[in-house]
Amino acid sequence: MRMKIIISLLSLPLLLVFVQCHEKETDWWETTVFYQIYPRSFKDSDGDGIGDLNGITENLEYIKELGVGATWLSPIFKSPMYDFGYDISDFYAIQEEYGTMEDFERLLQKAKELDIKIVLDLVPNHGSNESVWFEEALKGHPKYYNYFIWEDGIVDENGKLNPPNNWVSVFRKSAWEYRKEVGKYYLHQFAIGQPDLNYRNPDVVEEMKNVIRFWLNKGIAGFRVDAIAHLFEVDKGLFGGKFPDEPLAQNRETNPDNYDYLDHIYTKDRKETVEMVYQWRDVLDEYKEKDGFTRVMMTEVYSSPQIVMEYFGDGDRVGAQMPFNFALIGDASGSSTAEELKYALDKFLTFKPIDKLANWVAGNHDNNRVASRYGVELVDGINMIVMLLPGVAVTYMGEEIGMVDGYVSWEDTVDPSGCNTDDPINYWKSSRDPERTPFQWSSGKNAGFSTGDKTWLPVADGYETLNVAAQKSTTRSHLNVYKQLTNLRRKPVFQHGRLESVAFNSDIYAFKRWHGGEIYVIVINLKNRIHSIDLTYFENVVGRLQVVLTDVRSQKSVGDFLDANKVKIIAYESLVLKVVETIRP
Repeated sequence: MRMKIIISLLSLPLLLVFVQCHEKETDWWETTVFYQIYPRSFKDSDGDGIGDLNGITENLEYIKELGVGATWLSPIFKSPMYDFGYDISDFYAIQEEYGTMEDFERLLQKAKELDIKIVLDLVPNHGSNESVWFEEALKGHPKYYNYFIWEDGIVDENGKLNPPNNWVSVFRKSAWEYRKEVGKYYLHQFAIGQPDLNYRNPDVVEEMKNVIRFWLNKGIAGFRVDAIAHLFEVDKGLFGGKFPDEPLAQNRETNPDNYDYLDHIYTKDRKETVEMVYQWRDVLDEYKEKDGFTRVMMTEVYSSPQIVMEYFGDGDRVGAQMPFNFALIGDASGSSTAEELKYALDKFLTFKPIDKLANWVAGNHDNNRVASRYGVELVDGINMIVMLLPGVAVTYMGEEIGMVDGYVSWEDTVDPSGCNTDDPINYWKSSRDPERTPFQWSSGKNAGFSTGDKTWLPVADGYETLNVAAQKSTTRSHLNVYKQLTNLRRKPVFQHGRLESVAFNSDIYAFKRWHGGEIYVIVINLKNRIHSIDLTYFENVVGRLQVVLTDVRSQKSVGDFLDANKVKIIAYESLVLKVVETIRP
């Protein structure tokens, strides 16, 4: 008979020290959590029903308590608000509803005191048709006229003037709008009020660099760059001076007013766009050369992984540190199997350059909330994935408490994506208002968001029990799970550790992180079925496992010990487990 020797993995300090000597030094952005704030919906400080900068400043301690190190603010610039800040009329000014430049500077100072970095949302693709730039263009100002993209219309056999070609706006219908002042159409790939800027004009290129420098000089830590894939259109000089029609998409879309009706080969994912990102990175790095502090760039690109990876750099030049990874938004949902989830999560890790970091984005202001897409049962499980997979974590405000999409009637709908459907029945399928409803602070009036009699969007049903105050007052809550996750991810094993993942069956997704003598296993049951899982599938995962963290519905408790070869997982259960003893024959 052979004797079995029990060895505690925690009793290997020499191994731990040896490995730590070889750990890569990390920059601030590589290990932090980015928390997206949609300012209009975060906190209203003056009772007008609209969130504002002072509301953010007053609640920065809450952000700090979450374990968050950086916040990304959706646009706060001066805007007529047709697209709620994504139609900017003055890139150098603060929207009056949100406050003043002094309010913003006070926010920056308070954030600095709390060691929270502030990242702004840059919207370079388009401006506003109420901007000084556009107004001067309509007057024929030679500089500002060329800030935009103009084209002659086409007169048909009946003498009717029509748009220059068949290009369609992301928000439906023609991407061209006629202005009699100049007798031409201007391009707007989004709302009519958002004329595209002309990046083939060097003056526009320099203007946007000046915008970037202006806000960097204020002390921000970088930018999230919106809708970057649409920045350049094809060079019409290659087509005899006229923008060509785009071909029909090979899908089931039959309505020519819908964006998906066309294959956008001339208006999206142009090579010149990536080059512009490299130029902007050069501007950010000008500042790092002066003070040694890295300014970060995050890019929003809904494209193939091959295209997204180009934004990292080309080997000679560097681009964005974080081309956003939307796998958890576009490639998986509550209906996904464990195999499908693993496939989606592996994609970014497979395609990214080996020396670049992954990032994990499960929600944002443009997509249904995690609790609505995956189900409330999986809120903690998805947060475990975002926080504990290798790379940078990004959280949309409210995901830490499991907020759900709010109901917004047709009459209350304000999002142009919903309004432009002209469909009072099915508008909600396109509207982004449901994921933008006010943040739920308490069970009080308007969920504690505002003291006003009316909020810009209605507060979601159920806020009386689903809110920050309620979750602070109970031990088992999504909020407390989230805080423990942000604390866990500070450990070297999650900052430097290796990864192995597996779909044990169609329901159970699990991954292992290991580093310096520590081994963790994260297990997520995606479905309403009970399983017994043998986690010894993972190398060196044998013996006893200790429960480190559970989802709020789990029947297990932190500190419980489980046998690695037979772990019972109940419906929708999510666990963080640590190997504490391994048995060697």
